[in-house]
Amino acid sequence: MSRHFSGYRTVILDTETTGIDPKDGHRLVEIGAIEMVNRRFTGRTYHQYINPERHIDAEVVAVHGIDDARVANEPVFAAIADEFWAFIEGAELVIHNAPFDVGFIDHELGMLNRQRKSPVLGPVSDHCGILDTLTMARKMHPGQRNSLDALCKRYDIDNGHRVLHGALLDSEILAEVYLAMTGGQTALTLDAATAAEQEQADTSNEGMSIQRLSLTPGQLRVVRPTDEERAAHQAKCEAHQLNWFEGAASDA
Repeated sequence: MSRHFSGYRTVILDTETTGIDPKDGHRLVEIGAIEMVNRRFTGRTYHQYINPERHIDAEVVAVHGIDDARVANEPVFAAIADEFWAFIEGAELVIHNAPFDVGFIDHELGMLNRQRKSPVLGPVSDHCGILDTLTMARKMHPGQRNSLDALCKRYDIDNGHRVLHGALLDSEILAEVYLAMTGGQTALTLDAATAAEQEQADTSNEGMSIQRLSLTPGQLRVVRPTDEERAAHQAKCEAHQLNWFEGAASDA
């Protein structure tokens, strides 16, 4: 589940559940999702607690903090399915450990379809692209821990406010991780900035953009390192078992 969907609309999604496997009768208790278009946060989110119509296991409550009392008066999945589907349909879904979340969503949709017959919703992979950031992380960082917390630490993303798992909070954190992993912006910014705001931003950043200079040969002064600086650099490279120094010396 790591194929890309040919679209510009991305939905970063997370779920919380009553247990591990929907085949054992476990259900969704929370869905959180945020929308990005062209890698920019639009301000649209989807967040819903769900009455799972069953008991929530104690060991799972310890993870996400959602107990039976918290969702007793929330709507059941059938009541929110159409709104949720409208939010994700046609988008590329970015999910950490996608088979888990997609498996639960498809299970819920399957039960709903058998109950009401029409309109038929799902399966997810037929209507959305699915990008699994766990699969991506394992390819990019083989042999390392690739949990969401581990990736936050690796990419220097603040998740100190994450005491318990929560679907919307985890979606927001995953969005920043996804942007960092794919080499783009690493902060969520609204795509609806006014022209005046943009002009002000351009003015405030004046002189900070990259500019190409037209220089004649010999116009740019090259400052070479002293023997002392080269020795210090070589010592640091050797301390970290890097072989950059030899190449740098030959290129100097």
